[in-house]
Formats: sequence, C-alpha cells, structure tokens
Amino acid sequence: MAYVVTSACIDCKDGACVQACPVDSIYEGKRTMYIHPDECIDCGVCVSFCPPQAIFEDLRLPESERHFLAVNREFFEPAVSGLGSPGGAGDVGPVPCDHPVVAAQPPCMPVS
Repeated sequence: MAYVVTSACIDCKDGACVQACPVDSIYEGKRTMYIHPDECIDCGVCVSFCPPQAIFEDLRLPESERHFLAVNREFFEPAVSGLGSPGGAGDVGPVPCDHPVVAAQPPCMPVS
C-alpha cells in the first residue's frame, strides 16, 4: 500500500483528494474516504490536497494511526464493502458503509 486515509478524515470527507487523484483510487464511504491499496500509484498528490491532513504514506504513518493500513485494505474486501478492485471510484460512487473500526467511532463534533 502506498497512501492511507486515517482518522482525521472521519466525518470530514472534504473530497479535494478525490478530485486530485490521477487514477481515481480514493473511494467515499459513509463517514470517511478510503484509498484502494492496489489502485494507488504512490504519487502522493492527494496528500497536498487533504485539508485535515488525514493522508499519509504507509511508511510515515504515526504509530497511533497504523491500524488504518488494515482499515483501508479491508474496506474493499467481501466482509466490508465487497467492492474488490473496481478500477476507479468514479464508476462506483459513494458506498453506504464503512469499515467497522470507522463505524464504531463516535461522531466528530464540528469546530465552531
């Protein structure tokens, strides 16, 4: 895996990263975005477009966010979304579920 969406994206989903991704490998779940580990080309463009700074290169993940390696990968597996490798988020659209780790998080309160 090259880049990983972490907890800072939960309930934010700004979407600028999706528009910036040249290979359409960032998918929208119910509460967060997910980067497909087999479709990402490791370019890093998404990092500079992420306002909450929720995207990290896998080798630079903070220790507290390391479990998001599995969260991003498992989101596409049959037990979660069942998407597999569709070859681009644009044809899929928003997915009405999240990984159980994300779904279990309390809602983020907006900053006023």
